[in-house]
Amino acid sequence: MDWRKIGVTAGLLAAGVLALSGIGPAAAQGLIPAAPAATYDGLKVVMCGTSGPLPVRDRAKACVAIQAGGDLYLVDVGPESTENLQAWRMPVAEAKAVFLTHLHSDHIGEVGEFNMQSWVAGRPAPLVLVGPPGTEHVAAGFNEAYSQDHVFRNAHHEHGAVKLPIAAGLLKPQVVQPPAAGTAVVWRKDGLTVTAIVVHHNPVTPAYAYRFDYKGRAVVVSGDTIKWPPLAIASKGADVLIHEAQNAAMTAQMVQGLKLLGNPRMASVMADTVSYHTTPVEAADIARAAGVKRLVLYHLTQAGLPFYNPEAFTRGMNDGGPLDWRLSKDGMTIELPAMSPEIRFGQF
Repeated sequence: MDWRKIGVTAGLLAAGVLALSGIGPAAAQGLIPAAPAATYDGLKVVMCGTSGPLPVRDRAKACVAIQAGGDLYLVDVGPESTENLQAWRMPVAEAKAVFLTHLHSDHIGEVGEFNMQSWVAGRPAPLVLVGPPGTEHVAAGFNEAYSQDHVFRNAHHEHGAVKLPIAAGLLKPQVVQPPAAGTAVVWRKDGLTVTAIVVHHNPVTPAYAYRFDYKGRAVVVSGDTIKWPPLAIASKGADVLIHEAQNAAMTAQMVQGLKLLGNPRMASVMADTVSYHTTPVEAADIARAAGVKRLVLYHLTQAGLPFYNPEAFTRGMNDGGPLDWRLSKDGMTIELPAMSPEIRFGQF
């Protein structure tokens, strides 16, 4: 059991003690993040991981949570993101599916942990793992790796009214073959339609973006890709485009620094990355071509490094014309009420 997560539960109990002791809710508010409103209907997006593969303080690896009505879906589950979801009291037991954009480690590293934690929290059915060919191996691998953990937790905690059926704790793969047309509907349930969109992240192929449509609202999550005009076409009419961004000039500076430090291997690896990512300026071009209402940049690979600052990272984004854009942070929320033009940004 993760004792940091137990600490979150202890905080909830402490708040109850504070309330019984006469300490008002305003004081307790600082201890406990607000729970998502149960009556909200629409799409709600939570940025649960916004960094690239390098370690960055206060940023988990790639993960976007999307609530549609009362159900929870994730796009990728990078390392550290599950802790964020639990600390923010997200309804992890309501998770229905995880959509993998591709199979790089910073996008799949915590699939097993999220699957286990949402099962223990009360998820009543297997978690569907949707993704490109190879997803079946990811699911089988995590199922095997956690198999004894599931047995032990079932033996220890299933008693009385508490049930932890091992079958409900499994990952169930749904492999998406590359659609000939470039897009394909891969999920349709309770008013939510999810469309996989082929993007270009070669040699990682296939790689997908995902579009979520629910009650007149739409969000697209790019995953990793170069500037890819078909993504703009598939994003037409969306309210929000959440697009990866890597600053090529900053990456070049990092490459030179690694060479000067005598690390040619990592300099070479870092230099390679510019060939399959999108710059902030290019992401802005895609957003304008798509005509989306808002652009949010995530998967910020230089965030937190010594020479990073938002102004330098986003320089030139406004040169192509008007565009409402912003950089994401872990805990950013985006609410899109059903059948409404409203877009509300917030922060956990």
